[in-house]
Amino acid sequence: MTDRAEEYRALRRQLEEEVQPFATSIDGKAFEFQVPLRDLSLKVGGYVALEGADSTRLGQVLTLQLGHLDSGHVTISTEAEPSRGGIRSSVALRVARGAGVILDGTARPFFDALVRPADNGAINAWLEANRPRHAELGIGTLLLAPDHPARLDAGGFGRHTFLCGQSGSGKTYSLGLVLERLLLDTGLRIIVLDPNSDHVRLDRIRSGAAGDEAERYRTVAEGIRVLRATSAGERPLRLRVAELEPACRAALLQLDPVADREEYAALIGLLEQDERGRPLIDSVDELAALDRPGAQQLGLRAGNLGVADWEIWEGGKGGSLIEEMADDQWRCLVVDLGSLGTEQEQGVVANAVLGTLWRLRQRRQPVLVVIDEAHNVCPQRPESRLAELATRQAVQIAAEGRKFGLHLLISTQRPQKVHENVLGQCDNLLLMRMNSAADIGYLGEVFSFVPEGLLRQAGGFELGEALVAGKISPQPALVRFGSRISEEGGSDVPDDWAARR
Repeated sequence: MTDRAEEYRALRRQLEEEVQPFATSIDGKAFEFQVPLRDLSLKVGGYVALEGADSTRLGQVLTLQLGHLDSGHVTISTEAEPSRGGIRSSVALRVARGAGVILDGTARPFFDALVRPADNGAINAWLEANRPRHAELGIGTLLLAPDHPARLDAGGFGRHTFLCGQSGSGKTYSLGLVLERLLLDTGLRIIVLDPNSDHVRLDRIRSGAAGDEAERYRTVAEGIRVLRATSAGERPLRLRVAELEPACRAALLQLDPVADREEYAALIGLLEQDERGRPLIDSVDELAALDRPGAQQLGLRAGNLGVADWEIWEGGKGGSLIEEMADDQWRCLVVDLGSLGTEQEQGVVANAVLGTLWRLRQRRQPVLVVIDEAHNVCPQRPESRLAELATRQAVQIAAEGRKFGLHLLISTQRPQKVHENVLGQCDNLLLMRMNSAADIGYLGEVFSFVPEGLLRQAGGFELGEALVAGKISPQPALVRFGSRISEEGGSDVPDDWAARR
């Protein structure tokens, strides 16, 4: 029995080595193929040459899986039973089967084209022929063709973009790199809502960065303003109550226009302009000392809720976030939500930013609105009135903002926790490591234009590897992010606690 099994294996191995690497296309746009399994050199997302009788085309592999091929009946003999003359049996040959898309060449069907990994010359020729029409953002290299640069089309950020990756995937670092390239290579203004203080060093050149690009970025960095809580930074993050949208004012004091109609009306009256052309109050901590009807009751409410103690209130010190946003002298505003003491303060500031962008939309000045950790700003299920208001504003910008030059870049670890009406408006995907099969399946439904086989690669990505697809890339591609120029703000807690004692 052992001799017969060994002969079967040897025969199968011999027959498998005879399998020819052939591809077939019935429309000249997509192809299917089978190749020998042994010494397999093709990978999902990789590039292949399809050598037909009349031409050689370039293709990209989108799926790859184990397949079987019936060899037909063959005779297996063994010295142990020479009198039987062997056994006739069919041998199930193992092959690799898959499908892909044709990137160039004429759209004509072909049959039995030889398949092999594409050489650097063919890949480079296609990349050069399909270079972005707009500014190129060099973010690193192609993962499966590391000799070639990975470039994003800057014009693609005129559509909304979604960046997703689990903790430890390199999402924060990579987002910073994309923002650097947009600042260096385009004129797009950027506002970052930064809940974890990950981008507060975007204006600082990292140690060791040198050369022409570092010098260029040093000039760009002069237009980057980082707004932080008064206790955390030189440029304070402040607001005036009167600058907030009416719904936001009511939400921060938990006022209902009907149930709390007297206090609500009193607040409106206090925020009306007086003879000096300004509201009677700038911050809620002034309410208790104001000798006006309803002021003391509002002051008590603000005190009981802790709102009066927030450090975001301008309080006559001068300057505010809203004034900063209306100024035309900045190139990038990083709003450090992580420096604020409470989630409620973060919610008020997020509302102020999104509401002001919408109020100023008629300026039609292109702005990229970056919402990092977006599940905190525009969640699928808002748990407070402030979160509900911010979500509503994000949905409005996602649906209608593009015609006013407002473009979103949404980033999160958990796509299913971001509001579906925000995520569903995104036309670009930057996907980093994601182990959750449920999240990958959900992304497949939302970004149905991205091949499923490429999405499934996300579970095997290493640090800094990603799938890019949409208007920012001429073809879905696997990439490895390169080096940054600016310092990275966020970092993990050291794990020296786990060292052997």
